[in-house]
Amino acid sequence: MKITRRSLLAGAPLAAGIIAAGLPRFAFAQAAPVKFRYLASRGSISPHELADELGYYKGLGVELENVGYVGGGPESLFALSSGSVDIGSAATAAVINSISGGNDFVAAYPSNGINRQVKSVFYVLEDSPIKSIADIAGKTISVNTLGAHLDYTVREALHSVGLPPDAANLVVVPGPQLEQTLRSRQVDIAGLGYWQATFAGALVAKSGVRGVFNDTDVLGELAGGFVVLRRDFIAANPDAARNFVEQSARASDWSRQNPDEARKVLADILNKRGENGGLARYWTGFGLREGAKATDRDIEFWVAVLERDGRLAKGKLKGADILYRPGETKIN
Repeated sequence: MKITRRSLLAGAPLAAGIIAAGLPRFAFAQAAPVKFRYLASRGSISPHELADELGYYKGLGVELENVGYVGGGPESLFALSSGSVDIGSAATAAVINSISGGNDFVAAYPSNGINRQVKSVFYVLEDSPIKSIADIAGKTISVNTLGAHLDYTVREALHSVGLPPDAANLVVVPGPQLEQTLRSRQVDIAGLGYWQATFAGALVAKSGVRGVFNDTDVLGELAGGFVVLRRDFIAANPDAARNFVEQSARASDWSRQNPDEARKVLADILNKRGENGGLARYWTGFGLREGAKATDRDIEFWVAVLERDGRLAKGKLKGADILYRPGETKIN
C-alpha cells in the first residue's frame, strides 16, 4: 500500500544546541524536545496519538510528528529499521520475528490488548456456508497485511482444529475496502483487526454479516501488538522515551475511564486527517491493562508458537529480552 511521507529536517540549528546545552534538564526538554516520527493507521489511533492530542507531552521533551499512513505492522517495522520513523507498531509475532532477524528493537508498551470487548473478528455474509473454524480451509480471507496479527491468528485457528497453517488463502485488502470486498463476494471472509473496530462497527451496523470466530477465542486475553522503539534511540533519549511510554499509558487509562470523551477526541483526530470522524462511535477502546502494563506472557505466548513452528530457534528470545521497563536505569 502506498504511503506518503513529508520531507524531514535533519537536526536543529547549531545555535539552539549551544544555548540548550547550558540549561537545566527541564528547561532543555522544553527548548529542544525529542521528535518521535510515526505512521498512522486509517480509522484508528494509538495511545501515544491520544496522549499528544490531550497535551500530555507538553513540557516533557516529547514531540510527535505524523509522517503518513501505514498499511500494516511489518511495513511499520521496516520504516523503523530504515530510520524513516522513530516509532513502530506491529503484532507481537511480527515484532519478535523482526528482533530475531537482527533488528535491535524494544517493545515499549502494548498498543492494544485483546479481550471480550476489544477483539479482531472474522466476518462472513449471513448466507455463507462457513459456520466454524474448520470451514475456513480453502477459503479466501482478506486481511490488512501479511505476516502480522490477523495472519498469525488464522494460522493458530487452523492449528487449533488440526489443519495446516496455510490451509486458507489470505489476500491483502486495505481497511476502508474490507466491507466492499466482502459484500461483493470477492472474498469469503473479512478479517477486521482489533485496531479496525471503527470499520467493523460500520460493517455490522449495515447488517447482513456475522462473525465466525475472533482472536480472543483462539489466543485468549493478551497484548495484540506492541509499540516499538529502537534500542539506540532509547539509550540516546532515556528521559523522552520514559515520558513517551508513561504518558501513553496515562492516555490509555484516561480513555478507559472516559470512553465517550475518548470517542469525541478520536472523531476530531479522524476529521483532521480527512477521514470519516463519524466512525469513532464504533471505537471499542485500546483493551489495555491499567497502566498499559505488559506481561511476559504477552511475549512468551508467541515465542512458544514461533518455536513450535520452527520460525524461531528454541531459547533464542524471551520476554525479558525485549520488554522495555520505564523507570529502569538501563534497558536489557
